[in-house]
Amino acid sequence: MTARIYQRPKNAMQSGKARTDQWLLDYEPEEPRTVESLMGWTTSGDMRSQVRLRFADRDEAVAYAERHGIPYQVLEPKPASRHIQSYADNFAFTRRGTWTH
Repeated sequence: MTARIYQRPKNAMQSGKARTDQWLLDYEPEEPRTVESLMGWTTSGDMRSQVRLRFADRDEAVAYAERHGIPYQVLEPKPASRHIQSYADNFAFTRRGTWTH
C-alpha cells in the first residue's frame, strides 16, 4: 500500500513539455496482473491501481500523504541533460568532431 510520489517525465515521442510540472501520487500494485482466460485481457483485483492523484507541487503531494496516513516514497526527477546548439554550430571552424560526409 505504499504510494509513489513522482513528477511525470517528458514524452519521448514529442518535443513539448506539457503536464511535466505536475506531481503524481499513485499506489504500488498489491497483487500481480493476470490474464483473463475468456478475452485474454490483463486484469487485477487491486482497485488502488486505478487511482492517480495530481498535485501542483511536491510539497502538496507529501502533505496529502501524511494527512491521510499513507506511507509514501518520493522519486526525485533527474535533471535534463541537453546540449543546446544552433544549426550553424555544425559548420563552425572550432568544431571538435570530425566531418563525415
